[in-house]
Amino acid sequence: MTLTLRLGLLRSGLEVRQFFRGRESVIFSFALPILLLVVFGSVFGGADAAPGVTLTQYFVPGMIAAAQLTNGFQTLAIQIPVERDRGVLKRLYGMPMPASSYFIGKVVMVYLVGVVGTAVMLAIATAFFDVTLPSTGRQWFTLLWVSLLGIAACTLCGIAFSSVPREAKRAPAVVTPVALVLQFISGVFFVFTDLPGWMQQVAAVFPLKWMAQGMRSVFLPDSFAVNEAAGSWELDRVALMLGVWVIVGLALCLLTFRWTGREDR
Repeated sequence: MTLTLRLGLLRSGLEVRQFFRGRESVIFSFALPILLLVVFGSVFGGADAAPGVTLTQYFVPGMIAAAQLTNGFQTLAIQIPVERDRGVLKRLYGMPMPASSYFIGKVVMVYLVGVVGTAVMLAIATAFFDVTLPSTGRQWFTLLWVSLLGIAACTLCGIAFSSVPREAKRAPAVVTPVALVLQFISGVFFVFTDLPGWMQQVAAVFPLKWMAQGMRSVFLPDSFAVNEAAGSWELDRVALMLGVWVIVGLALCLLTFRWTGREDR
């Protein structure tokens, strides 16, 4: 185990403890997706997205993907500017810890929070809204690799985007609209193919659309794939696009991440 990885794993333990100590982060990143699931499940529980597929069964995959986006992109793009303004990052910069170890700590924290959040969402969905869980090993494996690639992409993009807000107090106003727009155009709250064509093409540039599509292949029957934009799940393209965003996100992190505020430079 290299020193960078070891330091990153040590940092991840601290990140997890800090996350669950913060009421705002727990409510915003952890409880809000669960609340949305309950609201949508209660409102659309009896409606069908297609023959044999309820709207709740359709929405659950997208909400899992949206929760991963919230935990990885939105939370970190707001949290890191706060750490920067408080001088936390400046103190870390003075320690013998490479930036990649800091990134590893954030990614592992988001993974752990995502696993717990997904498990809670699935427990509620199956117990109260008759959502059917994956029934084959292949489907569970797809859930695993889509989550791994999607969370990594969203987390790295969130770290990179954290350099955009000039001050921590402005971060929510800058970051939240981006996350909301991505959720609305990526088939989280609406059936994706019901959206205008130009909106589908814009969504296809970003990872959330592919995360939601990969998740739908896990929770929906194969017959539903004809309702996707390409008429199939396109799992090879899902893997390709998410892999590209992992690389792009890492490159943006290394190019744009700042330990100190602009006024300290």
